[in-house]
Formats: sequence, C-alpha cells, structure tokens
Amino acid sequence: MTTTLDRTANRALTPGLPARLSLTPKTTLAGRLDGAWWPRSRDLTAELPALAGALEGRWGHITRVLVNPGHWPVVPHKVAVTGRLLHVGWFTEQDPDKIILLSYTTGRCDLLVIPPETEPASAARLMTAAALPGSVLTAGALMSDEAGTGRRMREARSSEDVWETDGGSAPVPQPHPTAHPVVGARMLPLPGHASGR
Repeated sequence: MTTTLDRTANRALTPGLPARLSLTPKTTLAGRLDGAWWPRSRDLTAELPALAGALEGRWGHITRVLVNPGHWPVVPHKVAVTGRLLHVGWFTEQDPDKIILLSYTTGRCDLLVIPPETEPASAARLMTAAALPGSVLTAGALMSDEAGTGRRMREARSSEDVWETDGGSAPVPQPHPTAHPVVGARMLPLPGHASGR
C-alpha cells in the first residue's frame, strides 16, 4: 500500500515562518520536558527546519529527531536543514505527544508537541505548562489535563448558553430606594427630609 502526502498545501502554510516554541528557562531545576512546540502542520519535512533553526542557539546543531509515528502521516528518514541533513527516527513506544531532538554538543531536548489544530488559548496554556522549570508532568499527562480542561470549559459555555436562552439569566439590577440610616431598631430620617410626624 502506498501513502501519498500532498506537501504543497502544507508548505504554503509554513515558508519562512518561525517555529512556535516555548522553552524552559535555563535553571538548575530539570523537568521532564524542555518546553513545547506547536507546529503549523503534520508535515515533518516542512516543520523540522524551522524547529531545528530555532533551537540552534541553545542546543547547537540538532542532528537527530525521534517521533512517535502516531501523529505524523509520513516520517521521512532525512530532512534538509540549512545545508545539512537531519536524521529522523520513530519509535511506537515513545510518548506520541513528545518529540526528542538530539545534538552532539548539548545532548537531548524533549518537547511537548501540541497538535496543529489546537485552539490558540489551549495551545498557550500547554506551552506555559510545558515550560515550567522542574515540572514532573509528562507530555501525555499535560495533553490529558488540557483535554479535561477544554471539555470542562466547553461544558460550562454550553450550560451558560442554555441558561441564557431559557430565560435563566440574572435579572437586571434595579436602583435602590433612598436609604435611611438605621440606629438600633429606629429609623432616623436623613437630614433635610421631613420626619413624617
């Protein structure tokens, strides 16, 4: 069976655009992730050059990338990155929500991969959570937590919409009548008002 991937459609979305990336600050607190990456497509050939370029200043030349093939329709063996080749491998045992990048000079970088179709608010929450120094959460745990958060937010919006359309919204506040100061159990008239006696 042959799989064909239309690379022209995805490349039209990504030429020259920087990688959407959030990295943990350089601290002594090592976590399970070094940050998050939000690609614009599921085309590794189109997406990896910008990612490798963005990481070069911090991790040096990325030489190898490891992915789980579950989220990528095609996993190429090599990808051209600024005049050199980046080797790409895959492992089904690897967390499907993570990408591992290797460099000869600095070692390993593990990033949460946020699906391209993720809503911006959800992606922002994930990018922030993945970049927390010393976090013990895995990529899968972060995605699972976000899925629950997103579901709860959709349910809350849906309940609110039903409440509003069923006439359950809060009544319009009415102006308060003129207040009189109360002392003990007797009402005293406000200065300038008749006592009513």
